[in-house]
Amino acid sequence: MVDTSKIREHMPVVGSDDGHVGTVDHLDGQRIKLTRTDPEAEGRHHFLHVDSIDAVEDGKVKLNRTSAQAKDEWGTAE
Repeated sequence: MVDTSKIREHMPVVGSDDGHVGTVDHLDGQRIKLTRTDPEAEGRHHFLHVDSIDAVEDGKVKLNRTSAQAKDEWGTAE
């Protein structure tokens, strides 16, 4: 399991393809609350489960999915 204590606000989130999919707002239980960076998202907040994190290193949250897969899996904040 990934040590989520290393995750800080405003860390970039990258997929396994090094694509940038968002920026961390904060951890919400077992979810990471993010602001998406793609233009269609218009800065909306979304969530990914911590199980999608492969590592937290080099100042980035690295996912075990490609950026395209992660974008398909977003859960939208209400």
